Amino acid sequence: MEVFVARQAIFDQNRRVQGYELLFRATADRNEFDAVAGTQATAEVISNCVFAVGLDNLRGGKTAFVNFDRRMLLQEWYKMLPPKTTVIELLETITPDAEVIAACRSLSKQGYRIALDDFVFRAGYEPLLEIANVVKVEIGSLPRTEQENTVRAYHARKLKVVAEKVETYEEFEWARKAGYDFFQGYFFARPKVMRGEQILAAKANYLRLLREVQQPELDFNCLGELISEDVAFSYKLIRYASSTLFARRGRIQSIRQALTTMGEDNIRRWVSLVTLSKVAEDKPGELVACSLVRAKFCELMGNLVGAGLQEPAFLMGLFSMLDALLDRPLDEALAEVRLAPGITAALLGLAPEGDALTGLYKLARRYEAADWEEVDRLVGELKAPANLALQAYGDAVQWANEALILNAT
Repeated sequence: MEVFVARQAIFDQNRRVQGYELLFRATADRNEFDAVAGTQATAEVISNCVFAVGLDNLRGGKTAFVNFDRRMLLQEWYKMLPPKTTVIELLETITPDAEVIAACRSLSKQGYRIALDDFVFRAGYEPLLEIANVVKVEIGSLPRTEQENTVRAYHARKLKVVAEKVETYEEFEWARKAGYDFFQGYFFARPKVMRGEQILAAKANYLRLLREVQQPELDFNCLGELISEDVAFSYKLIRYASSTLFARRGRIQSIRQALTTMGEDNIRRWVSLVTLSKVAEDKPGELVACSLVRAKFCELMGNLVGAGLQEPAFLMGLFSMLDALLDRPLDEALAEVRLAPGITAALLGLAPEGDALTGLYKLARRYEAADWEEVDRLVGELKAPANLALQAYGDAVQWANEALILNAT
């Protein structure tokens, strides 16, 4: 059975990630998560998707929100998931009859939290509100004045409220002022337009570094000077070059020696990773996390598609959110780092039809959105083994988690 799982971040008011909703496809012929497809099939989805990838990898140390329908709830499949880090998200199709209410009370006593997905209050749903911990509301489903009243009413019940499908920075700002506690959607990846503002000096230096490592031949003297201007960056470089990844004799005694020890390919990748994190220091951490997952996923899938695609695919994914990091249109942001023309064309949608890099970029975007029908189509066009996409995504998430930990130290 082909199984897929993706994740979508849930943020707090400071745009810090508090959890991830896990998005599944249940069977090869259905493109949404649907437990009605059968007990055995759905059980395999949970076990194969969550445990094959690794739940800890998927949630990245945060809370996992997992969709449950009536059958899954009554058959207690939540017991496959750890209570302290799992929120059981009840689908809007669930009717709160006596069996459902009893099951909710039972899982609540066992330490699980309950979220009501796409919730709109109706007669008979009062018992669910008494048990639930979180209510999720689509911000486009109600007029804004009515939403403000709704949020206040839920807060009076001691419920946390999630604004779903927040797509723009303006929507996020309004929802935050309206009192929503958490936010879900792609607003964090949409730049707040700040026309006419200068890039801070520190960011400008990092962008110079990014430009330098994109050159066909590296200038070690120039790189050394740029890196030496940042003490923390220099420390990270020497520590990385001194690691067991590189065979050497004696200790690293200079920036140039560290660069020589690493070699050009490792320098390009390491500098790109660290400078991207530095550029994003005043941005939501999920921007970098998502960029890293995209980079590794594109690289791994590129390796399956054709020789020579891995490195450009990695850089393409890594810089795919540069517009949000620099608060400027993507074409202007990409001009700052001067990527290879093929990478830039793929990111801007200017590549010729059938371009493999464009296909990989679209695949990563559609996978994140859990658009499984489009994922199937793109995997077919790329002639990649469909059953390896899940493994590639899981490996990418794990690698990104590890990279973030390393860059933070």
